[in-house]
Amino acid sequence: MPIWIINAICFVGFFLLWEGVAWFTHKYIMHGFLWSWHKDHHEPGYKRFEKNDLFGVVFAALSVLLIVMGAEAWDWRFWSGLGIAAYGAAYFFVHDIFVHQRVKWFTRTNNRYLMALRKAHKIHHKKLGKEDGEAFGFLFVHRKYWPKKTNA
Repeated sequence: MPIWIINAICFVGFFLLWEGVAWFTHKYIMHGFLWSWHKDHHEPGYKRFEKNDLFGVVFAALSVLLIVMGAEAWDWRFWSGLGIAAYGAAYFFVHDIFVHQRVKWFTRTNNRYLMALRKAHKIHHKKLGKEDGEAFGFLFVHRKYWPKKTNA
């Protein structure tokens, strides 16, 4: 198999894998033993920086570590680290800019997927405590959050 295919599989594979890592981390770590880092993300009011942002720093450090370790050989670690970085960029733009409006861009949409993503996240934030949460994923949005199709 050509090396570029292996590299592409590593990049795309780690990007997709990170959705599972994000779900697991959010459900069992952020709403578990590291609630002290995540708690301020569930508190009302806008904060420019939150303790919750430390999770992004940890994931970015892992991404950078893989990129640096694989940079000399341009091996699977390099492309896997780039996949994690791409997921982090998607997370930042969709979660922080689109959903939470930390930057006032993309304030309106009629896109069903994006509306479902916002709804799921809003439902997740209805609970201010760490218990009884739902909708822990990020890019995968359960169909129960999708708006009904309209025939226009």
